[in-house]
Amino acid sequence: MGCRYPGGVTTPDDLWRLLADGVDATTDFPEDRGWDVTSLYHPDPEHPGTSYTRRGGFLDDVGRFDAGFFGISPREALAMDPQQRILLELCWEVFERAGIDPTGVRGSRTGVFAGVMYHDYASRLPHVSPELEGFLGTGGSSSVVSGRVAYTFGLEGPAVTIDTACSSSLVAVHLAAQALRRGECDTALAGGVTVLATPRLFTEFSRQRGLSPDGRCRSFSADADGAGFAEGAGVLLLARLSDARRLGYPVVAVLRGSAVNSDGASNGLTAPSGPAQERVIRAALADARLEPDDVDAVEAHGTGTTLGDPIEAQAVLAAYGAGRNRPLWLGSLKSNLGHTQAAAGVGGIIKMALAMRHATLPRTLHATEPSPHVDWSAGPVRLLTEPVEWRTGTRRAGVSSFGVSGTNAHVILEQPPEPAAIPDEPGGEVLPFVLSARGEAALHAQAERLASAVSAPDAPPLRDVAHTLAGRAALPYRTVAVAADRDSLVRRLGELATAPATAATTRRAVFVFPGQGSQWTGMGLELWDASPVFAEQMRACDDALRPHTGWPLREALAGPLDRVDVVQPALFAVLVSLAAVWRSYGVRPSAVVGHSQGEIAAAYVAGALSLPDAARVVALRSRCLAGLTGRGGMVSVSLPVAEVTARFGGEVSIAAVNGPRSTVVSGAVDVLDRLLAACAADEIHARRIPVDYASHSPEMAAVRDELLAALADLTPQAGAVPLHSTVTGGPVDPAGLDAGYWYRNLRETVLFGPVVQDLADAEPTVFVEISPHPVLLPVLPDDALGTGSLRRDDGGPQRLLDSLATAYAHGLTVDWRSAHPGPAGRLADLPTYPFQGERYWLTGARPPGAPAIRCWRPAPRWPAPVLTCSPAGSPGTTTGG
Repeated sequence: MGCRYPGGVTTPDDLWRLLADGVDATTDFPEDRGWDVTSLYHPDPEHPGTSYTRRGGFLDDVGRFDAGFFGISPREALAMDPQQRILLELCWEVFERAGIDPTGVRGSRTGVFAGVMYHDYASRLPHVSPELEGFLGTGGSSSVVSGRVAYTFGLEGPAVTIDTACSSSLVAVHLAAQALRRGECDTALAGGVTVLATPRLFTEFSRQRGLSPDGRCRSFSADADGAGFAEGAGVLLLARLSDARRLGYPVVAVLRGSAVNSDGASNGLTAPSGPAQERVIRAALADARLEPDDVDAVEAHGTGTTLGDPIEAQAVLAAYGAGRNRPLWLGSLKSNLGHTQAAAGVGGIIKMALAMRHATLPRTLHATEPSPHVDWSAGPVRLLTEPVEWRTGTRRAGVSSFGVSGTNAHVILEQPPEPAAIPDEPGGEVLPFVLSARGEAALHAQAERLASAVSAPDAPPLRDVAHTLAGRAALPYRTVAVAADRDSLVRRLGELATAPATAATTRRAVFVFPGQGSQWTGMGLELWDASPVFAEQMRACDDALRPHTGWPLREALAGPLDRVDVVQPALFAVLVSLAAVWRSYGVRPSAVVGHSQGEIAAAYVAGALSLPDAARVVALRSRCLAGLTGRGGMVSVSLPVAEVTARFGGEVSIAAVNGPRSTVVSGAVDVLDRLLAACAADEIHARRIPVDYASHSPEMAAVRDELLAALADLTPQAGAVPLHSTVTGGPVDPAGLDAGYWYRNLRETVLFGPVVQDLADAEPTVFVEISPHPVLLPVLPDDALGTGSLRRDDGGPQRLLDSLATAYAHGLTVDWRSAHPGPAGRLADLPTYPFQGERYWLTGARPPGAPAIRCWRPAPRWPAPVLTCSPAGSPGTTTGG
C-alpha cells in the first residue's frame, strides 16, 4: 500500500505516526495554487462565490512531479491533472513495497481500478496556449487516470476509472477484488485520488451550509458542525491470497468480503440512507462468511455532519450490535485529515491495516463528548475517544464509504496470516545493498534515505534490507554498497550519497580469461569456503584433473605455485569456477575470449569442450611446457607491435598482441636481457614475465608431436556461447578445436588486442576478466569498460561482490537475489524511489493586454524551450505558477 495525505504524509508509516500522535493535519488554504485566498473567504454562507471556511486538508506542493522519470515531456506534464501524476508515483511505490520490479510488470495481467471525482484542473486555463494543445484532452480526462497508469507500466488487465463521489476508492477496491476472483486479472492496483485544483467545492458547500466553519471533521462528536474537506491519494496492490503466499508477497491485510449498493429512492438525492447502509454492511458480512461478532472495529465514513453521522451510527448499531458480547469500536480517519473524498475509503483500509499491524486502534479526534443524537446505550458500539489496545484473536475490521451519489460500500479486513518462518541472520555475512535511480540527485537521495532507515532503532535485519533492494528496478544510475554490518553499511551509504555517478546503458558481457600470470598462493580458497557454487565447480575440476595431475587441487592452491604443470591446471580450475559464480548471479556472457592458456577455460565455458576434455588439454599442455623450462622467457613491452618488430623482430618472437601499445615477446634469456636494457635506455616501459619458457615461439615445436598424440582423440562439441579465438583473430567453429588447434594455441601469436577491439567496436560491451587477479584489464582498449573478479590476496566474497557492483554500474544485468546465501530474507518496508519533482501548475491569470497565457516551469535540464509567461515587451516576466 502507498499513500499521500495531508500533514506531510507520503508513506503508510507517516500516516501511522500521524494517527499515533493524534495530529490534526488541517491547515489554511494553500497559497501556491493561484487561488485568491483573501477574497475567497467570507463568513456569510449566503455570500456568493465565497467560502465561510478557510481551512481544509491539503497535500504539500501538489504541483510537483518527476515527469522525466516517467518519460513524460514537460509540456505534457503541465497539461496533466495532478491526480494522474500522483497515481503514477504511488503505483511505482506500491510495486516496490510488494517486492515487484515496476519495470518488469509490462504485459502482465494487472488491473487498475481508480476512484476519481474531480477533473477541474484544465479549467484553470481560460486561454489554451499553443504549447498545450493536444495534451489537455488526455491530461484532464478522468477516464485517462486509470488508463495512464496502465499505459505507463504496460498493464493489460482491466483499467477502470470509478466516480461514485466519496465512495469511489472503496468501490474501486470492491470491483478489483471481484475481477481477481473472476480471473480477469492476476493482480490489481486499486485506490483513489483527490486533488482540489480550484476552490469550487468550498464555495458550493458553503451555499449548502454543509461545511465545518473551521474545516475540521468532528466525527460522531456532540459539537459536529459540518464536513471539513481534504485531498489525498491511496493505492493498494491486491492479489489472490493463494498467489500472494506462493509468490512471497508481503501481505498487509486480507480482504475477507465487500459489498456495494445504492440508497435508491431515499429521503433525498444527496441525503444518506440508514437502511441502505445497514444492508450493505450485512451483505459484506455475508460475502466474508462472518458473523457481526467476528468484527472488532469499524472505520466509519464519519464526515462530522449532524445529519450523516447519527444515521451511520444507527446503521452500524443495527448491523453489528445484535448479540455481541464485547464492544465494537468506531472511529474515523477524517477527524485527522478531513474528508479526502475519492481517497477516503482506501485511506480507511490503510489505517486499519496499520492498526492491525501495531495492535492499536487509534483515537478519533475532536470527539471528547459523543453525539447526543446517537443512542450509544442501545448497543455495544463505542466511540474511540482514546487509543485502544487491539489484542483479540484474529483482528478484523469493517471500513465504510458512502457517496453523495447514493452509492455505498463496505469492506471487511482481516489480520494477515503469519509469514513463513525464516531463520535469524547469522551476522557477519557480506551482502550487497543495491540502489538505482533515473538521475544522480535521486541516487544520492536514495542513499541518504536508506542510511537513515537502517540506522533507526526498529530497522529491519540487514538480510531483509538487502533482499528487498535486490528485487527493485535496475535504473540507469546505479551503485551498490557492499557491507557485512550496519555500521559499515551506513558509512558506505554516506560515501555514496556524495559520490559522482553516471548513467549506465544496457551492455552485453564478454568474459575474458587470462593465461598464466594472474595466479597467487591461496587463490580461490576463501571463496571455496564461502560460495557453494564456486566450491561445487572446484570439486568437479578436482575430479577431472586428478587422473592427469595426481595431486589434490585444494592442496595445490595452498602453494607454492612454482611449477607450470601445477599453476596452469590450478588456474584453469579457478577460472572456470569463477565463471560459474558470475553466471549464478545472472551475468551470462554473449561471447568468451581466452588469452593463451585461458582459451581452454573459455572453450569449456562456451560449451565447446566438456570438462574432462578441457581438464586433459590443460594438464597435458602444461606437462609439455614443463619439459621446456629454463630454455627461454617472455617480456611485456609498452610499444605497438609494428615498432617492436622493427626494433627487435630479428631476435625475438611476437608472443602476444595485447593492445595498441602492449606487446609480449618470447626468446632466449640473453636476448631478452638486451631488449630490457635497450628499453630502459630509451625510457620505454618493459617488464619480464615470471616464466622460464618461451611460449608462442619456435621453441614450442619441440613438443608438437607429443601434444598432438596426447590430444588425438579430443572430441569438441557444439558450443552454446560464441568463442572468439585469439589464435585465428575471430569467431571459431567449435568443431575445429582439435589437437592441432591446441598446438597452435601454444605456438602462434596471441591476437588478444585485435579480438577485443573488434568486440568493443561491434556493440556496447563490458569485459569481465575471469581471474584471481586482473592482468588483462590494463590492456583493454582505452574506451572499453571492464571489471575484474578477485584481486591478489583479496579473494573473498566482498571483493567478488564489489566486482559485480562495478559490472552492474557499467550496465550489466545482475541477479542480486542470488547474492544471498541460505534463506533469502523477508521483504522489508524500506523507502522507495525518491521522486525528484519539478513544479507544473496551470495558472488561470493573464496580465492585462498580454497575449494568450503561456505557462512557466523552471526546468533547464530539458532540451525543449522553457515555457514562459511573458507580457509582450517584457520578456522573462512570470505571472503565477
